[in-house]
Amino acid sequence: MSDRLASIKQEIMDGIEKRANSRAAAFELRKQFLDSKTGKIGQLMKEMRSIAPEERAGFGKSVNELKEWALQRFLELDEKMKAKELEVRYELEKIDVTMPAEKRETGNLHPITQMRNQIIDVFIGMGFEVFENREIEKDYYNFEALNIPKDHPARDMQDTFYLSPEFLLATQTSAAQIHAMETKPLPIKMLCPGRVFRSDDDATHSPMFHQMEGLVVDKKITLCDLKGMLDVFVQKIYGEETTTRLRPSYFPFTEPSAEVDVSCFECGGSGCRLCKGTGWIELLGCGIVNNKVLENCGIDSAEYSGLAFGIGIDRAAMLKYGINNIKLLFESDLRVLKQVNDN
Repeated sequence: MSDRLASIKQEIMDGIEKRANSRAAAFELRKQFLDSKTGKIGQLMKEMRSIAPEERAGFGKSVNELKEWALQRFLELDEKMKAKELEVRYELEKIDVTMPAEKRETGNLHPITQMRNQIIDVFIGMGFEVFENREIEKDYYNFEALNIPKDHPARDMQDTFYLSPEFLLATQTSAAQIHAMETKPLPIKMLCPGRVFRSDDDATHSPMFHQMEGLVVDKKITLCDLKGMLDVFVQKIYGEETTTRLRPSYFPFTEPSAEVDVSCFECGGSGCRLCKGTGWIELLGCGIVNNKVLENCGIDSAEYSGLAFGIGIDRAAMLKYGINNIKLLFESDLRVLKQVNDN
C-alpha cells in the first residue's frame, strides 16, 4: 500500500511538471486526484473496508497525509498560475509612454448642418421661432391650403412622391405655414427647416434635399419688411458687402412673388465664372402671403398680412463653399467634408 501511495504522489508531481501549464489544466489535474467521487485519492478511502481492522488507522492516516500534501501542492500551483497569467496580462496591456501618440482626425459638422445652423442663428436673432417640418404630409397642407388645387399647373412643377391619394412625401416646407397659422396665435414669426422630396435628379438637384421656410404674419407687413430682412440675412451669411435684388416671379401661395438674387460674393458683382458673368446669383424665392392662403387658415386678410420666403439649404451651402455638384453633399467623402468648417 505504501508503494501505491508513493506512486500516486509521483504521478501528481509528474502531472504538475508536465501538464499543468494553465489554471484550467491545473484544475483538471486536481479533479483527477482530489474529486470526492472519482478522484484517485478519494477512491483509496473507499478501500478502507477491505483493510484489516488493525491496519485501518495507519492506512487512513497515510491517505489523509497524502490528501493534505496534494491540497497544498495544488494550492501553490494555483497561486503560481495566477501570477503567471497576471504577468502575461500586464505584458499585453503595457503602454510605452515614450511612443508618439496616435494621430486622430478631427471631425466637423456636415456642410448642410453648418449652413442650417447659421441660417437659424441669423433669424433667431430677428425674433423667429423654429418649428420642425413634417416629412409625410397631407395633400391638403402641401398643396390645397397653399392655393394649389388638384388641377393647378403648379403641381406639374413638383414631381411628387405619393404614398396614397391623401398622403405624400412633403415637396416643400411651405406646408409649415399652414400648420403655424392654424395653431399659433397672431402675430407669427416662424422658421421651419426640413427635408423635402421631389422626383428630380441632376448635378444641382437631388430627390431628397433641404429647405428652410420663413413666415411672418402681422398687421401692416409689406414687401419692404421682406427686402430688409433678406438683406440682413445675406450679409450675415455671405459678407457685409452682399446686396439683394428682387425679380418678379410666381408662386401660388404668395402675391406678389419674387426670386431673390444676391450680388456675387466671389467677384463683388463685376462678373465671374460663379455668377456666369452677370454679377448676380439666384438664391431663394419669396413674396407676400396670398390673401386666399390667409383666409384658408381663418385669418382676416383685411387686417393682417404676411411675408414668406423659402431657402434651399443645399444650394446656399453649395454657393458658400464652392461645391459644384449636389451629390458631393450626400456621399460623405472626407476629402470634401474636411474643406468645410466654419465652426
